[in-house]
Parts: sequence; structure tokens; C-alpha cells
Amino acid sequence: MSFLVMGHAAFAADAKKSTQEKSTPDLGPTMRFVVVRSSAPGCEPTCPEWISAEGSIEAGTPALFKRTLKALGGRKLPIVVDSPGGNVEAALTLGRLVRKNKLDIAVGKTRFIGCQPGVKNCKDKDGKAAPYFGNAYASSAICNSACPLMFSGGIRRVVGEWAFLGAHQITTTYIRTKLLYRTTYRMVKGKKKILSTRVVSRKNAGSYKTYEMNKPLERRLAAYLKEMGVGLGVLETMKSTPASGIQQIALDDMLQTNLVTSLDAVDLLTAPTLCKADPLPASCREVPAPENAAKPTGEVVANAAPALAGLESPQVKDVADMRFVLVRGSNPLCNPNCPEWISAEGTITAQTPEKLRQLLDDIGDRRLPIVINSPGGDVLGALAAGRLIRERKLDVAVARTDFIGCEPRQADCTAEDGVYNGLTVDAGGECGSACRSCSPAVPNASSARVQS
Repeated sequence: MSFLVMGHAAFAADAKKSTQEKSTPDLGPTMRFVVVRSSAPGCEPTCPEWISAEGSIEAGTPALFKRTLKALGGRKLPIVVDSPGGNVEAALTLGRLVRKNKLDIAVGKTRFIGCQPGVKNCKDKDGKAAPYFGNAYASSAICNSACPLMFSGGIRRVVGEWAFLGAHQITTTYIRTKLLYRTTYRMVKGKKKILSTRVVSRKNAGSYKTYEMNKPLERRLAAYLKEMGVGLGVLETMKSTPASGIQQIALDDMLQTNLVTSLDAVDLLTAPTLCKADPLPASCREVPAPENAAKPTGEVVANAAPALAGLESPQVKDVADMRFVLVRGSNPLCNPNCPEWISAEGTITAQTPEKLRQLLDDIGDRRLPIVINSPGGDVLGALAAGRLIRERKLDVAVARTDFIGCEPRQADCTAEDGVYNGLTVDAGGECGSACRSCSPAVPNASSARVQS
């Protein structure tokens, strides 16, 4: 019986594989995550906050994101992302982390007021309730290459018409490694019996790239998109676009494939008017200002609704918040086939779009016209409601609804099957100020009647 030690050199052709997407050879700084508090004028002491995620996605990016989430202690803040792309595996991990934590996401940039991320010993932080202040905006923001995979993990996902979301073919890089290893064995009855194998050294022996998506990777990406509830049209765009270019996905196509959940932009998740709701959204935090403390100020950066943050229509303070109810025509001549519509009356607020969305979800695929009567109100709320109306392809008429039997706002009024009885009346109906943004089908806010 004898022991022998032998050395071997070999090439491990595919010992290391890196799958990534690139829009340019240099994707710039690595993605960093910081929590930002809105510096919109007048929002204090209760302002929205979000996670700003800007930069390229690298292998270590998910660990940085986990660290940020841990520091938040369970607070669910929306993510405002601006990224040229990067490592696909890391993007998939980020998307699953976003979905696991039930976070919303928007494509957007953050304009910082005062302290900038990465600047040490910034005195602007002293005595303030947040490390960074700023405003989120959509103009020129991007989410390209691998970034849409991260984006797909959001619960609510918005891009808007002023941001850019694009995809292209995946680049897979194979790294060849030269290994020198030592094997120890012994001879037993004339046959080798391996005792151990140990790598002595390894050297880089070059690399090569392929721009063809292999079948296993295609299946993985398809399964991931299905897991996130996103259509495979996104994958087809990736496969059909050369790695040297970027194919922007049209907003309507994003909506059709469910890559976005609405036509809204970043202001849906970061507008200061969100914090007027009761109860407060999870992204809003009240911070009582200390006496004699100056509040952070700064310009409101333009996005799809330039310089509109916080604006309200005049003379609407005495009108109740807008409510949406289903109404059935009560004209005796129409029985039994009377028309139905959605009555929208009151002041537009930051919560108006969500109220409308809930009602539309309740009625399913029915495309009922909206009869609106409003003096105006919150501009951003009106813009979001208008986008939702256009998204659902609904008609709009300006008129009052006269209810038969009882008014929806009466405490003792109960509608049969959730549908009230009423008639539309042109006289006295209005669509003032911000309401015009809520009525894309009636751009001049002209009167119209729903026949009943």
C-alpha cells in the first residue's frame, strides 16, 4: 500500500458566471438608499417620506437595501428609483425584497435640499428630524435594463409620462479561471482511491460574453414576472432589443402588461397632500417642530404637474369632500331598463383618486359615466383622478344629481343594493378650477346630461 501526491493544472471554463445588463459600459455610481422627508413648503409638521434609490444595481446592492429596511423598523415607505440597470441576479433579489415588504415603487429622482447623500459632517442635519430633505420628481428619471425587474416587485408601480423605463437583451459574462489543484490518493489492490483534492492556486484566464438569452435564464425570468403579476410582454421586449440599445416601453403597453398599476407618476406616492388623510398613510410622519426652529424650505421640482404640489382651488372650504356613489335613473319612463352612473360631488382632495379607484374596483368591468359637480380642490388629486378616468375610458358629464328618497350623506339613508335613485340636473352643476383636470372627457367643462 502506498501514498502518492500529484499536482494538476486545469481550466475551469465556466467557473464563474455573471449575468448583467448594461446600457453603457460604465453604469456610474453604485445604488445607494437614503430616507428622504419632503421639503415641500407648508407640509410640516406632518410630511411624506420615501426611500430614494439611485445608481447602478450591483451584487452587493440587496445587502444595502436590507440594511435600510432594518433601520426603518417595519415602516413601509415607497421607493423612488432612478437606475441605469446592472446585475440581473441582484435586481431579482431586490424585486422579491420589495414585494416581501409590500412596498410601493415609482420611477423618479430626488432633488435634495441641504445635505446631500455621501457628504460627511453636514451641519444642515443638526437638530432636525430626518437626515435628508428633498422633493421627488419624474422628469428625466430612468429605470433601464435590469431595473424593471426590481421595479416589478412593487405593490403599486407607477412611471408616468415624464419618466423613462426601458429594456434590452441581457449580457451574460463568462469568466475563465485557471485552477492548480493537488490530489492525494492511495493505491488499494492496484486501484486509486482519492483521499483529498485541494485547490492550490487560481488565476484569471480571460472572459467572454454572450448576448443570447439561454433557455434556463428565460424560464427563470418568465417565472419571476409571473410571480410578480407582470405580463410576459416585458420579457419579449428584452429578448427582441439588442444589448447595444434600449427600447422604451410605452406607458399604455406597461399598463396592458400590468408592469404599472396605474397611469400615475411619482407624485402619487410622495405628494404632501397625502398627509391630510385620516388615518395617516404609513409614509407620513408627524414631527413636532421645536420652538424657534426654522423649517426646511426649497423649490418644488416640476414633474408631470409642474409646480402644483399643495395647490388648492379657492373658495372650497365649505364644501364637503368628494364622494362617489352609484345612481340609477328614477324616471318612470325608463323602467325596467334605466341607466346607471357614478355621481361625483364635493371638493377634490388627496384621497379622491383612491376613493374613485375603490368604487371602480367594486363595479368590475362596467364602464359607467361619471356625473361630476365640484368647485375644485386639490390639484394633484384631480390630476390623479383624471388619469384614472382616462385609464378606464369613462365618459364624464358636468351636472348635479338630485337624489330621490334620501341623500347619500344622510346617516339614516341606506341604498338598496348599494345603488341610489336619482335624476341628473344641468342647472347648478359646476366643474371649477382643479375639477377640469379631473374631467379629461370634458376638457371645456361643458354641461351634459345623462338621460334617464
